Amino acid sequence: MATSIRLDPEIEQRLDHLAAQTGRTKAYYLRELIANGLKDLEDHYLAAATMERIRKGEERVFTLEEVERNLGLAD
Repeated sequence: MATSIRLDPEIEQRLDHLAAQTGRTKAYYLRELIANGLKDLEDHYLAAATMERIRKGEERVFTLEEVERNLGLAD
């Protein structure tokens, strides 16, 4: 899927420099950034959504004792 984005000139200059110095394409680094950055974004935004459900009482929360008991780890 082809997608275009507008980069800040300073960011584009840094990307150009990195590509030139390493012999890789700008597209390579953009794909790397998206793949790795997407993991961080998913962690952040999905955790925030879960916290909101917890605040609203829509998500169950377990104590450490409950988890240990359910896993058979309780003393």
